[in-house]
This record gives sequence, structure tokens and C-alpha cells, in this order.
Amino acid sequence: QVQLVESGGGSVQSGGSLRLSCAASGYTYRGYSMGWFRQAPGKQREGVAGIDSDGTTYYAGSVKGRFTISQDNAKITLYLQMNSLKPEDTAMYYCAAESSVLWGPLLLRPDLYNDWGQGTQVTVSS
Repeated sequence: QVQLVESGGGSVQSGGSLRLSCAASGYTYRGYSMGWFRQAPGKQREGVAGIDSDGTTYYAGSVKGRFTISQDNAKITLYLQMNSLKPEDTAMYYCAAESSVLWGPLLLRPDLYNDWGQGTQVTVSS
């Protein structure tokens, strides 16, 4: 079992920044892929950014150049730095982990992840 707890959400104006954190516990020696996802009311959950066990990252086109996913060396904490936020970024943001090998676009597939956090709300106003 892997436990994930997100934090860092809040309300900001357009153009502002937020840094989300995901604290993980219960990891084994196995390599994990991790990702950030978001879901707005009435919309399907979508992948935002992912990072594989080697540290290679992948981003959705809508956030490329604005968001950065990173992980500490011990893989205890996952981060999502969000800059130049837009109202369309408003959503509940979730951290997820998967023990199998994921890379590239697969990192943004929510159906491929087993472990999920409770979510943290991000609201961007114009």
C-alpha cells in the first residue's frame, strides 16, 4: 500500500503561482511512476504531468511550459509547481502513484494508476 496526501492548493488570481505537494509513504524498493491529475465539475479526470522512475517527465499540452513536476531523491515528496495560472486550471488536483512501468503519454492515463490521494482544490479567478 502507498499512501498519498496532497497539500498546497488555494485561490489565486490569473497569472499567479501555486506549488502543490504530495507526501508519500509505504513505498517498496520497486520503482514507481507518479503523476498529477485534475478534475473540474462535470468534466473527466485528466492527466496534467507525470514522472517515471528515472525522473523523465511528461506534460499535457495545456500546461507545458507553465507547470513543472518534480520529486525529491528519496521519492518521499512529489511537487507540482504551477505558474502563469489561468481560470481554466481551476480543478481538484490529485496525486497518484503506480508501481508498474509507465512512461510518456501513459503517465497521464488515470486508469493506469492504483494509488490516489484525497485531492487539493485549486481555484484561479480572472
